[in-house]
Amino acid sequence: MDTAVKQSPAPSGAPAAAYRNLVMATIGFTLTFWAWNLIAPMSADYKDRLGLSSFQQSLLVAVPVLVGSLGRIPVGALTDKYGARVMFPLTSALTVVPVLLLIPARDSYGAMLAVGFLLGLGGTTFAIGIPLVNSWFPPADRGLALGIFGMGMGGVALSGYFTPRIAGHGDNLPFLVVAAALLVYAALAALLVSDRPGRQVPADSLVHRLGAAGRLRVTWELSALYAIGFGGIVAFGVYLPTYLKTWYALSPTDAGTKAAGFALVTVIFRPIGGRLSDRMHPALVTSAALGVAALTAIVQAFDPQLSPGGTIALLVMAAGLGTASGSVFALVSQVTPQAKVGSVTGIVGAMGGLGGFVPPLVMGAIYSAKDSFSIGFMLLSDLALAGCVYAYGRMRSIQRDG
Repeated sequence: MDTAVKQSPAPSGAPAAAYRNLVMATIGFTLTFWAWNLIAPMSADYKDRLGLSSFQQSLLVAVPVLVGSLGRIPVGALTDKYGARVMFPLTSALTVVPVLLLIPARDSYGAMLAVGFLLGLGGTTFAIGIPLVNSWFPPADRGLALGIFGMGMGGVALSGYFTPRIAGHGDNLPFLVVAAALLVYAALAALLVSDRPGRQVPADSLVHRLGAAGRLRVTWELSALYAIGFGGIVAFGVYLPTYLKTWYALSPTDAGTKAAGFALVTVIFRPIGGRLSDRMHPALVTSAALGVAALTAIVQAFDPQLSPGGTIALLVMAAGLGTASGSVFALVSQVTPQAKVGSVTGIVGAMGGLGGFVPPLVMGAIYSAKDSFSIGFMLLSDLALAGCVYAYGRMRSIQRDG
């Protein structure tokens, strides 16, 4: 029997505190995502410096993704227990440690892998912000609010654009800048982030709550869809600079800039996916968005010229993936009891992150073996098409919670 205490419904109309928490959560998500993605924009430099193979380079950028993804499961459950008021400043402050450790670790592949493991902590804040924002906003506005919070994944774009440019003024400067920003945010979050009044603390154990969330069929259905949508975003966020540099012979700075453009489009379309899901069933939005992603992945598999064909295909793909990631979490907010949102978010978010862990490794391995990325893009198209069909055929039967 589930012994968790259920929280009362959110009031109609979001109070001013809801918007304050939305802003703080989005800023925190953005900064920690920047920290989480610090290695990827510099991966070409690490490859040259340490003499890495394509697979070793892919593993280096994928390790933080794996750890950050799996870490969302306990962090989401801990957020149900202790609230975002504790978890946001704590997690942000702790992320400073691996960010600074990147400085002494930069000349050792083993040390970089170890620090990358710790850097995964920055990827867990997604499971803190979702239950916070979900609790403050009424159902009619949650899709948009969650989509706005999801724009924090733009930290990947910030990292891709600014990290190599800041590094141009000093090898260690990006890490010092991000560490300082995280410390300032942690202090502000301790003052300004607040849990919704009347928040009931779950009475059962973390293990029991995770088990209850894991027994919900919808948890795993949403996990699969999010692994495709958000996983695709994360995968391209960490691997697109490498792909553009390797296949289209761009400089690290140009590759980072174009990758930042891809990430920016996903950021813009995430709240669009959430808002559309406030107006129609999120499953329909998800199905259409994944269908677009599947078609554009097929186009890119034929290796078009970067300008304009490849650029258009990648940007439209980004729009589809961003819309899908927003609509999936609009669906989470509709079908999950408030007291379980953190736990379910942790699992779904973990699967989304894991969806971003595997593709860079696959792309790197395929390129090493076949000297081509086409197979990787065709695999993405297959997964996106499967998600498109499943969302339309099965997920439409899930009703709104009011």
